[in-house]
Amino acid sequence: MNLTSTIRGKRVAWQISGCLLLCFAQVSGQNSRPSITNHSPAVSFVNVARQAGLTAKTIYGDEHRNRYLLETTGSGAAFIDYDNDGWQDIFLASGTRLDGLPPNVSSTNRLYRNNGDGQFADMTEKAGLVRTGWAQGVCVGDYENDGHDDLFVSSYGKNALYHNNGTGTFAEVAEKAGVVNNRTRWGSGCAFLDYDRDGYLDLFVASYIDLDLKTAPLPETGPCLYKGLTVACGPPGLTGGINMLYHNKGDGTFTDVSEKAGITKTNGTYGLGVLIADFDNDGWPDIYVANDSAPAALYHNNKNGTFTDIGIEAGCAFSIDGKPQAGMGVTAGDYDRDGWLDIFKTNFSGDTSSLYHNTGKGIFDDVTFPAGMGLNTRWLGWGCGFVDVDNDGWPDIFLVNGHVYPEVERLTTEAGYAQRKVLYHNLHNGRFADVSDKVGEAVKRPNASRGAAFGDYDNDGDIDILINSVNGPPELLRADSSNQNNWIKIKTIGVKSNRDGIGARIKCVTDDGSQIDEVRSGGSYYSQNDLRIHFGLGKNQGVKTLEIHWPSGQVDTLSNVAANQLIIVKEKAGIMRTIRARG
Repeated sequence: MNLTSTIRGKRVAWQISGCLLLCFAQVSGQNSRPSITNHSPAVSFVNVARQAGLTAKTIYGDEHRNRYLLETTGSGAAFIDYDNDGWQDIFLASGTRLDGLPPNVSSTNRLYRNNGDGQFADMTEKAGLVRTGWAQGVCVGDYENDGHDDLFVSSYGKNALYHNNGTGTFAEVAEKAGVVNNRTRWGSGCAFLDYDRDGYLDLFVASYIDLDLKTAPLPETGPCLYKGLTVACGPPGLTGGINMLYHNKGDGTFTDVSEKAGITKTNGTYGLGVLIADFDNDGWPDIYVANDSAPAALYHNNKNGTFTDIGIEAGCAFSIDGKPQAGMGVTAGDYDRDGWLDIFKTNFSGDTSSLYHNTGKGIFDDVTFPAGMGLNTRWLGWGCGFVDVDNDGWPDIFLVNGHVYPEVERLTTEAGYAQRKVLYHNLHNGRFADVSDKVGEAVKRPNASRGAAFGDYDNDGDIDILINSVNGPPELLRADSSNQNNWIKIKTIGVKSNRDGIGARIKCVTDDGSQIDEVRSGGSYYSQNDLRIHFGLGKNQGVKTLEIHWPSGQVDTLSNVAANQLIIVKEKAGIMRTIRARG
């Protein structure tokens, strides 16, 4: 994280002065579609966490000074329908403090059950999920294909795999399943995926730093400095972690295939955010890892059980001027609706976020500046998502921010430790407008945010946002729209494919074009989105065709589907059930 401000300052100055001709050329090439003239998305976000019952504070490190990077990364958030009642429940990972917790203060991961009326009930103890430690990433998937979604929680120390018993309770089975990771590693971002398409979900776990607190340097020993402030050391100078890939054997256990699959052969280390997507449209899931102070990794799926890191060759490993960045969160979406999934990555302050446009066959161009995102350099980004906030059929970009060092409160040149969120509204022409000031006070309110998950918790057809922050309560940003745009949601049930349909690609065709997305585990920063796919439809009253490409190779096509409903689709069987919007 601690790239020097001198390097970052030179990089930003070069980009602003040197990319103007390139920016104009790239934007003009995307102007074949009409842009929108009203930059306001006609949506407002309201933080309803407290009134919804999400009140427990996430504890993570010291509030004023951190000795180790372990205290800075924070933890993730997840939407999961753990009881299969059709309402998205909430899981929040939490940490602890190096010197122990104060009297009468407890810290544990939290599970909140969605009551379906806007309220949540804390079910942590009843569900068997009480655990104190340094929890990091969260991902969801039905790894046994029994119809109940399971939870994986990466940690500094031993990872946890919570098997869903189907009774409202979970059993911790990481050791039995072979994914506990007894080595001194720091598990970070995670995701379930079926990389060999055998119908069982495998597990990818990134690793940040091989950190031993007994030998790790303290800030004063370096000294480790950020703009003259003594801060936690690293990651440069510390041993990077090794990413892990576990193959599901189909009997509830996994085998570590990291070396055999080529995962350990990578150009970068210090892994944080993890993204699974088919970037070259060959039908096989690839893996992208946002690395901190190192080139990002793009593991291309070779279709034979192995991967090759092609991030540098593919053009999505560095900044536009060829420098490694301090990557945090990552998300995928087809923002220009050309049928190829693009990448958005959040980075350290003093730098911009990165928008990589997929030009086809998995080759990317950095279009951060021509897309209109080149001026926001004050924020330090974490969780992020391509999300159509106004249901106009074009994915927007939402990101949360917060500095890593509490000590920056002593600097007048920084945006502060707690920082605002940012919403980039898609203008339909390859460009975005920063509309953060126009979508409610909740977006402008600063926090030391980390994980962010996106999902429709109130089943009203728009996407809400769950945010986990360091040493603060969670935020649940309810989206309130006034534009009367239409939408559709799809829940996939695999048969030959994995039960959740993770990895399925859905193409949504309407009178004014087509959109694509994939059912995805993990993503953002350490977080899990709603597994149901959501498409905004604008003023279209329905969908001409929905084309579902399942991981098994099965292709199902649905025609003339009405808008404003959730459809539950079973592989090879079609629509099993439809549920109209709440209210």
